[in-house]
Amino acid sequence: MKKTFLILIAMVFTLGAFAQQLANSTSTYFEIRKYYANEGKLPDLIKRFENHTLALFEKNGMENIAYFVPVQNIDNSLTYILGYPDQKSRDRMWDKFVNDPEWQKAKKESEINGGLVKSVEQTFMKLAPGLNDTPKPRPSGVFQLRTYTCFDGKLGSLIARFKNHTQDIFEKQGLRNYPYWVTVEKDGSQPRLIYLLGDRDQAAFERDFQNFLKDPAWLKARDASEADGKIVERVDAVFFTKLPFSPMK
Repeated sequence: MKKTFLILIAMVFTLGAFAQQLANSTSTYFEIRKYYANEGKLPDLIKRFENHTLALFEKNGMENIAYFVPVQNIDNSLTYILGYPDQKSRDRMWDKFVNDPEWQKAKKESEINGGLVKSVEQTFMKLAPGLNDTPKPRPSGVFQLRTYTCFDGKLGSLIARFKNHTQDIFEKQGLRNYPYWVTVEKDGSQPRLIYLLGDRDQAAFERDFQNFLKDPAWLKARDASEADGKIVERVDAVFFTKLPFSPMK
């Protein structure tokens, strides 16, 4: 089991192919950043991203992938995804960004009446092996960010099930496959699978996902893949809508 896990990690870190959804991307290392805004400051934070931050990220070598807010934004947050050429370049690019005089000026001017960001959460990722060859989807009105935590040693089985069955059945039911990633865990623990699934709107998503769960092809694939035990320990899912300036549509 340990050997299989190490082989999988090696595949992740040497992956050279890119998602068709990210066909023009040069990134191999990614970061999800979730910003919790101070009370009443989310509109100002979004405005700063639109008017300044995105362009300055690109100026300093980062790639803007997607920008979202939760459908039910009870925690006053904004979530976005950045790409980097590789893991080593990430810290260097951020150092250039935070010391950029244009950023320092924009930050200072936007915070005349107080800071905008209370706290930040980060998740680092690589593209999931074999899961990013699906065609570029039609633009979606709603997205669901789905995070899978597997039982020990089962990530490879989950990736195989998605590659051989799940993605095709999603498409069959009208759901739209966006990029798939695996997390880079600093403590050496088993990575999680993270992906974005889209649809026309939330009502369509919920209908199509229920049809997926009842699809005989899915039930057969799930049962066959779990002959030696359950694969997924937990799934976390959050609905998002894209911000108007998000590159991912």
